Amino acid sequence: MIDPKIKQACIKVMETSEAVYLTTHGPDGYPHTRAILNLRNRQTYPNQGKLFDQHQGDLMVLISTNTSSSKLRQIQSDSRVCLYYCLPLQFHGLMLAGDIEVLDDSQLRHAIWNEGWERYYPGGPDDPDHTVLRLYPKYAEGWYQARRFDFVLESV
Repeated sequence: MIDPKIKQACIKVMETSEAVYLTTHGPDGYPHTRAILNLRNRQTYPNQGKLFDQHQGDLMVLISTNTSSSKLRQIQSDSRVCLYYCLPLQFHGLMLAGDIEVLDDSQLRHAIWNEGWERYYPGGPDDPDHTVLRLYPKYAEGWYQARRFDFVLESV
């Protein structure tokens, strides 16, 4: 059983951290980590909050990325990834691990779209270079209130 306080703290860090860090496996076998937009951050992305309302229990994550990116090629080769959220000044971190999916869903691309993203995807939400990724994490671990925690999430 997952401690409800820990689960709530995980949701808080997911909804308030500025960025999330995605780690994939490169063709050389080494981990490749990069910062990506945290679409669960309700202050930065208030219009996307409703996408996550039904995913408090499973901690589902959505990511917008370029189809042409090296991260997408790495994911297509090996779907095992880690995401890391943190609030460093609060000594709170959350790592999520699992197999990420590449989605082909125009409705979802429109739902996560934000004004200004034309600089990344000049063709708008349906630009062929705009891809959405989804992670239903299998495993979580982190640090909260001077304690390490870990738990397994139920399969979707």
